[in-house]
Amino acid sequence: MTKKTEETGRFALVCIGQDGRLGFEAIILAATLRAADPGFRGRLIVAEPQPCPLWRRDPRMSAPVKALLADLGAEILPFENRTFGDAYPEGNKIEMLTALPEGEPFVFFDTDTLFTGALSGVPFDFDRPAASMRREGTWPEPPLYGPGYAAIWQALYDRFGLSFEPTLDLSQPAEHWERYLYFNAGWFFHRDPRAFGQRFLDYARTIRDEEIELLASQVLFPWLDQIALPLVIHSFGGGRPDPGLAGLDGGVSCHYRALPLLYARESDAAVAALEAAVAPNRIKKVLKEYEPAKRLVYQGGGAKIRKAFDRNALPRREQGIRKQIRDMGLWLR
Repeated sequence: MTKKTEETGRFALVCIGQDGRLGFEAIILAATLRAADPGFRGRLIVAEPQPCPLWRRDPRMSAPVKALLADLGAEILPFENRTFGDAYPEGNKIEMLTALPEGEPFVFFDTDTLFTGALSGVPFDFDRPAASMRREGTWPEPPLYGPGYAAIWQALYDRFGLSFEPTLDLSQPAEHWERYLYFNAGWFFHRDPRAFGQRFLDYARTIRDEEIELLASQVLFPWLDQIALPLVIHSFGGGRPDPGLAGLDGGVSCHYRALPLLYARESDAAVAALEAAVAPNRIKKVLKEYEPAKRLVYQGGGAKIRKAFDRNALPRREQGIRKQIRDMGLWLR
């Protein structure tokens, strides 16, 4: 039995739970995990930001949402924001890592994720971190007269004393965005959340706060987490995911991002997993308080969206999908 196989199933799955949408999405994540992988032996942790001056309102989940998550076997883990908050809520996935148990392998998933297969069967190698490749070329945006992709990324690797050339995908042409290590931060993992989280935080703050000359023309938000993440992963000896992780963003997990997009473009298996997992009355009672779930899942709006799209001929850009759903009056999030 390999080290990877021994560790699989003995890790913490962590997501963010917050008042409003994220709390309801955490219910969907937990319910589909339990349905798709009843043998999951790891901890399911929903990390919850606490009230502090960085939040304009109380970010904690409601009592009914927390009670249902506990019923689904989730642990609620409070954490404090000292760097981010309302100004950059995506920073929650960075700050909460240092509240996780030291030395306990973790897999982070964005809360807008559901499960269609057994996560416990995925052969994670926690000594070689990786992240989701379901991404678009959102950053950087090189100006017309330079610097280009290579120079911008090189400046970041140089700033943190990291080797740049080993990260390149040489099958891609120079100055094409896919040549450079870039992830969607929808999932990532490592053997030690505190070490990973502290470095993630240090790199993100440095990129945000320092004047790095070749980044002067670049917009950092909302991409800061995805700018820092490849640097952190590379610094711990990781890189692009191995073929064994193909089930993530595939047959095991689905990062749907918004319920209308799930119905428009995701697989029949993902839709079926969602609707079956949230059908029990104890779940329905709470999720019906979330308008997108009420109208799309329980009142049939999602089926209308699904009929309106050919998943073999979707609009090339997500913006086109969103517009069509808005025209139907069903863009809900």
